[in-house]
Amino acid sequence: MMANNNSIKKTLIVAFSLCVVCSVVVSAAAVALRPVQQTNQELDRKTNILQVAELYKPGQSVAEQFSHITPKVVDLNTGEYSDRFDPDTFDQFGAAEDPELSESLKGNDPAGLGRRENFATIYLVGDPTDPEQIIVPVRGQGLWSMMYGYLALKGDGNTIVGLSFYQQGETPGLGGEVDNPRWKALWDGKEVYSDNGMEPVIRLVKGGVDSQTPNAENKVDALSGATLTSRGVTQLLQFWLGEQGFAKYLSRFRDPSQGA
Repeated sequence: MMANNNSIKKTLIVAFSLCVVCSVVVSAAAVALRPVQQTNQELDRKTNILQVAELYKPGQSVAEQFSHITPKVVDLNTGEYSDRFDPDTFDQFGAAEDPELSESLKGNDPAGLGRRENFATIYLVGDPTDPEQIIVPVRGQGLWSMMYGYLALKGDGNTIVGLSFYQQGETPGLGGEVDNPRWKALWDGKEVYSDNGMEPVIRLVKGGVDSQTPNAENKVDALSGATLTSRGVTQLLQFWLGEQGFAKYLSRFRDPSQGA
């Protein structure tokens, strides 16, 4: 009986020691790889921004291509630029979880966010005082997932260059078609606002859009068989391009008298 007890004790000691060693190795690896992960995340972010702006050139340095893009932090409540945060490091998703840097959307939350950060990072292509493009982050609830993306607008703050979602978990072949290049190409040249309007009118519609469709410049084909995902795309765009999002900021480009 004593021999058996010693055997069990030794087994437990070996198992515990192995767990400790494995934990140390995993922790050390995580710490060592964190800078690499952060670098890859930053590279992926810049690549996505270049792609939605139709500026990405495979095989060329992403850093060099991105050198013509200026990040800025915008106060969503005023539409003004803010120097409170470094645009290269500001975490707006983290800010959305901080009650001091965000506000609850309870009762008025079409995009399904829960809370909206008070500051957001936008990206200006070319001269920051007279940009060729303005790229804004957008996100909202689809059928199965929170969809994260970027919307690129021309310097007029109204005409769409591209829309791209870099993270989403919608149904492949249905809502997942938000990643289909053919569908994304439909956004080029569409307009967010009507003449002199402050409320966004851009939306997805069933049945297809052609030159005979009334207000076709503000409409894009809905995703076939993905009604709820299509509705989610419309709602998230109207939220982020409306008064709770970037409307105040973008109005400065649509009305030159306000200054950019």
